[in-house]
Amino acid sequence: MTRAATDDTRRYNPVAKILHWSIALLIALQFGIGWTMPEIHKDTRPDGEIGWHLAVGVLIVLLVAARVVWRAVRPPTGTNSDRGWMQRLASATHILLYLLMIIVPVLGWAHAGSRDWAVGIGPLLLPRLMPAGSKLGHDLGDIHGDLAVVLAVVLGLHVVAGLYHQFIRKDDTLRRMM
Repeated sequence: MTRAATDDTRRYNPVAKILHWSIALLIALQFGIGWTMPEIHKDTRPDGEIGWHLAVGVLIVLLVAARVVWRAVRPPTGTNSDRGWMQRLASATHILLYLLMIIVPVLGWAHAGSRDWAVGIGPLLLPRLMPAGSKLGHDLGDIHGDLAVVLAVVLGLHVVAGLYHQFIRKDDTLRRMM
């Protein structure tokens, strides 16, 4: 027996959907860039893939910030179909995703500042978070890489949960997010 989405099922507005899928696409792109870009050494310059990695990171931070604000102003309508431990797990996972989607780029931004790299998109330059040559900024770059792996795992679990809802529970989760 399938459970079709009803009027009281959680629904997402078009802006939330656009932000969700834009961020998902940018993060997928970012992982591709991050895992294929050259290794960063003392004299590495932010050219090519590294420059793209910085720019995409800025876009991710901006869109995640917009998503957080939008969700606070316009939360999904309806009720969550999950109950009990599943609802708590879903909430905890979403909070962890938001935190990682903010923390990972901010750590990369701090690392870029410690390397004396400009961070921004076109004429939009963000302020430096760490002084050039900062040991802490370099260390934050290592944490940035480690937490990116954690983010990839949590995102993988998020995708699996979405597929579980769509194809096992048959509650039209993916359709509501499209």
